[in-house]
Amino acid sequence: MKVNLKLAVQLARPRHWIKNIVVLFPVVLSMRMGDGAAWGEAAWAVLAFCLACSGCYIFNDIFDREKDRLHPQKKTRPIAAGLVSLGGAGAEALVLLVLASLAIAYTNIATAAVLGVYVLLQLAYTLGLKHLILLDVICIALGFVLRAVAGALAIGVAVSPWLFVCTFTLCLFMGFCKRRCEANTLGQADQAGRHRPVLQGYTPELLTHLITLCAGVAVIGFLLYSTSPQTVERFGTTYLLYTLPVMVYAVFRFAMLSISGTYMDPTELIFRDRPFQLAVAVWVAAMICIVRWGHDLQPALARLVAG
Repeated sequence: MKVNLKLAVQLARPRHWIKNIVVLFPVVLSMRMGDGAAWGEAAWAVLAFCLACSGCYIFNDIFDREKDRLHPQKKTRPIAAGLVSLGGAGAEALVLLVLASLAIAYTNIATAAVLGVYVLLQLAYTLGLKHLILLDVICIALGFVLRAVAGALAIGVAVSPWLFVCTFTLCLFMGFCKRRCEANTLGQADQAGRHRPVLQGYTPELLTHLITLCAGVAVIGFLLYSTSPQTVERFGTTYLLYTLPVMVYAVFRFAMLSISGTYMDPTELIFRDRPFQLAVAVWVAAMICIVRWGHDLQPALARLVAG
């Protein structure tokens, strides 16, 4: 029984649940950090997305089991390794999706609809979109956008265009980094293509160019957001702009490590690279302080400087 439980947890890939932290962004950016009800509503959405993601991961592993056996890391996954039957894995995926639908019922219809679109997008990705160059990574980025949109709808705030732009461009960047990590791990193009056919179209030069382009767009997107009149008026300060160096360091380090092949997967990079973790922690802490106390922070610092 213990072995079965362990395999069930492995199938669900709980390490990847960290991606659903995006659902919480609207709570912070809408200045509702002190609202317990908002956190509660967002928490249900996070739980629903964690369960739905796990269900989708299992379906993906079922369809990719033969190709996963060609990957040095993925070949140890329970389905690829033959440790779990296809029927058992499929049953777990369905249970997780049912639990996700029950969790999302504690939010509202709009949030539930977004979760439904997310699941359909993931199934479309598994069944064919992941084999279409460029569209595969666009689908990954849109999955994160849907998470952010669900977070906004769950707490009843408007979906900001900036939320879409910043989330999409940053996650597009991370998606191409993921492809570069896969290409580095699998080596030659023919071997990489056997595991993931779309990698035959992604040359190292093309991926480097796309990563560089998306990194630049993501940084510029954040720069424009932090200096926009609406942002300055909402937070009462221009101080978001001054977190840019930390954000740039985190993005550039992520790109550098992905291109160099230091880690096999972006999730591994996030969990293991201490300088990246520190940069993200500093940036998030600064963002929270500025959003929460921005209206008071700038006048207080001005008085301090004045004497």
